[in-house]
Formats: sequence, C-alpha cells, structure tokens
Amino acid sequence: MNGSVKGSPSASKSSLPSDSIELDYLEDIEAPPPSANVRTRQYEDQDLGDDLEHGEDGNSALLGSEGRTRGMERSTSYYAVGWRQVSSIVIESAPTLLLTTVGLLFTGELLDHVSRWKAMMTIDELIMIVPVVLNLKGNLEMNLSARLGTAANMGELDDPRARRKIVYGNLALLQVQATVVAFVAACVSMILGFLVPDPSSAPPMSLDSLDYNSTMHLSVRAPRPSIPVKPGNPKSGLVEFVMVASSAMLSACMSSILLGSFMCALIIICRRYGRDPDNIAPPVASCLGDLVTLCLLGTISSVLINFVNTALPLLLAVLLVFSAIFCAFQVRGNSDVKDLIWQGWSPLFGAMIISSATGIVLDTFASRYQGFPLLAIVISGLPGSVGSIFVSRLSTSLHASSHPSHAKTNQPSPRMVMITLLLVTLPVEVIFLAILHAFGWLKLPIIFAIFAVLFFCCAVSISLVIARALTNYLWSKGRDPDMYALPIHSAVMDLIGQLLLVLCFTIVSLIGVNL
Repeated sequence: MNGSVKGSPSASKSSLPSDSIELDYLEDIEAPPPSANVRTRQYEDQDLGDDLEHGEDGNSALLGSEGRTRGMERSTSYYAVGWRQVSSIVIESAPTLLLTTVGLLFTGELLDHVSRWKAMMTIDELIMIVPVVLNLKGNLEMNLSARLGTAANMGELDDPRARRKIVYGNLALLQVQATVVAFVAACVSMILGFLVPDPSSAPPMSLDSLDYNSTMHLSVRAPRPSIPVKPGNPKSGLVEFVMVASSAMLSACMSSILLGSFMCALIIICRRYGRDPDNIAPPVASCLGDLVTLCLLGTISSVLINFVNTALPLLLAVLLVFSAIFCAFQVRGNSDVKDLIWQGWSPLFGAMIISSATGIVLDTFASRYQGFPLLAIVISGLPGSVGSIFVSRLSTSLHASSHPSHAKTNQPSPRMVMITLLLVTLPVEVIFLAILHAFGWLKLPIIFAIFAVLFFCCAVSISLVIARALTNYLWSKGRDPDMYALPIHSAVMDLIGQLLLVLCFTIVSLIGVNL
C-alpha cells in the first residue's frame, strides 16, 4: 500500500480528457506528493496485462459503480454513464446517512444510561474521558475506512494474499493507534479533573439535566466534559489514573478489534458486489465507532471499579502496552503499512484541540436555546458525514490519477458529486426534524423549520467545499488525504455547524418566533 508513485497528478492529467476526470482541478497542483507519504501499490507487469485483457469488476467502484470501458463500451454516452454513477451515489449513501443519524440518537440514549453507572459516578474522570475517547477513536475508524476504500478501488484487495497482508497490517496499526490515543485521553481527563471546579460546591445534577448533558456530549466529539455527576468526590490520584487509563485502553483496543474487523469485512463485501465503499464506509465507521466504544467503556469500567484498589488495572495497562509494542513491530514488518505508523498523529490531536472550541460554543448556547443539543447532532454530524464521503472519494481519485492503469475512466465531475450529496442529505434532514417534532422532543414553528433547513444546506455546502479544498491542498503538499484530511475536516465542521446553528437560533429569535 505504500511505495513510490508511478506518475504524478499533474503529469497524468495531460493524457486525459478534461470532461472524464473527477478531479479536473488537479491542474492547480504544481508538485506531486513525495512517495514516502502517498500509498500506491506497485503492480507487476503481468498483473497489468491481465487487468487490461480481462478487466476487473472491482474497479467499477472508483467514484461510481461503473467499471473501465473498453472496445465498443467506449462509445457509451458520457451522460448516461454519469447518470448511472450519480444514481449509485444516491442508492449507496442515502440509507447510510439516515441510519448514521438514527445511530447518533441511540448513542446519546446510551450515554444517558452509562453516565449513571457506579463507575462513572465514583471516578469523575471516567465521565470526562468519554468525549475525548469518542473524538480520537472515531477519527481512527474513519481513517481506516478511507485507507481501505482507496485500496479496494485501486484493486489492491482483489488478490487474497495481498488482501490478508493489507487487512492484518491495518488492524495491527489500528491497535497501536488505539492504545496511544486512549492513553492520551486518560491524561487529558486527569488534567481536566484537576482544572474543573470542585463539584462539592455545586448542586447535584438532576436526572433531567443529566439527560440534557448526555445529548450535549453526543452532538460533538468535544473534550469538554460536564461537571461530574457526583459531588464531593476527592481529587483523583495515581490509583484512579491507572483505573481510567486501563479502562480507556482496553475499551479502545477491543473496539478496534471488533469494529476494525467489521469495517474490513464491509469494504471487502462492497468491493465484491460492485458497491463503492467510499459512499458507505466513512459514516458507518464514525457512527459505530462512537456506539461500540461507549458501550465497551461503560461495561469495562463497571467491572474494573470493583478492583480499583488491586493490581488488576495496572496489570491490564502493562499488558496492553506490550501488546501495542508487539503490534508496532508487526506494522514495521509489513511493507504496505510500515510508513503509516508515523503519519496522521498531528491531525488527530489537532482535531481534539479544535473540538475544544466547539465544546465552548456548545456549553455557552445549549442552555440558552431549547433543543439546541438535539439539532446540533444533525447540523454538525450529518454535514461532517457527507464531507467524509467526499474526502474519501476525492482521495481515491487522486491515488488513481497517479497510477496509469486507473487513469482513463468516465467519471462525474466533482461539482455533480457535490450537488448529488447535497440533495441526498436534504431529505434526511427533513425526516430528522419530522421525527423530533412527531415525538414531541422539539418545538418546530414553520419559520424556524425553514431557517433550520436553509442553514443545514449551508453547512453541507461548506462541508463539501472544505473537503475538496483540504484534500487538494494535502495532496499538493505530499500528505495522504486518507491519513490527514478526515480528522481535521470532522473537527472543523463540528465547529462551523455549531456556529451556524447559533446564528439560526439568533435570527429566528430576533424575528420574534417563540422557541
């Protein structure tokens, strides 16, 4: 999956029809990315010959469901092919985005229950670590889905031996990353534990406010926890830190095994049945990453709280560190992923910092406007999911454009893809608002609903524009978008979505609508 790049984006564009390239804006890229940072598999001459002679169904997943045309098929109308590709985007992404939005609501309900469990109420830092872990862990899963989506569309998962090597290498890499980010999350939660005001001076939180805060935490992956739910707990020390670290590391590693295996299987199945994993995998990874990690963190911490004063948490933490070291050696011995172990760390932790600003916005306005946290789920989460699809597709096209065997394909223009994704998300937004209104969870005056949809469309448009510009910029600087783009894009869209929602509430309030 890594190695030297055969051809550059700028070099390969001269031989391509301008109306048949997804990324016609590659003209703006002056320098090809260095081979150390961009993953393109080296194909043997024999394999290329076989591909050109027989073709591969799997290559049909590149930015659409239609494969390479050859012979008489090259006379097929570009517009007919484009329409089928646009249809495949709608068919594949619309159900995924709808289920992702519903999954966010289930995650919020789960967080409401988990936050009342004994472990969370005994050790303050366990509830503080939740948004930090969800931020970092969700980005890891999205990066994995983007990398494997590119590998699938490049045909790297077609050979069974190469597929096993790539999958095992990425799962080992995911274990290393999960261990590191969980430990960092534990450190952040302990620092926050010393910085937040002493809860003994604050009144206990009611169940209603607890439910409210659970939705607040869900709406963005922001490492700004609420005041711990149980007042009067002493400041945590080394014993509590070991307990928090072992719980976070074990839950993150188990989530990586379960969800990582599921994502690998999902992408392989998409490839086998001619579906584009770029349209399906990133939103699923983001949603299930939150749900699975939160469930495991609550369960594991509830078990370990009974052994908090024993050596068991420390023993688990040590074993997980040794396991991560072993996986790191496995990654270094795998030629497809060995260079990736040093990449992608800065956007992960940069996204965490950006999300802190989002948390400030949420904490400031969530209590001022009724229904703000619920709407924040869709106005920041859904545009972020749409943008992750677009980033993954663009990254696949960039990698393909740098490889001669994947250069000549009839593909819809990026503007057409952006318009399609915008139109796909609009019904999802309307359905979500209708559900909130039907169940009585949110007052929805008609003027407010109109403004909410309008600002939602603005958020999706901004998300798609940022996705395109960011992916293009990273590629021009020699950074693999599959490793760097998604965490930054997700965090920025969380912040922009919150600010747009604040603006929506402010305008509607000035008009005189009673919310």
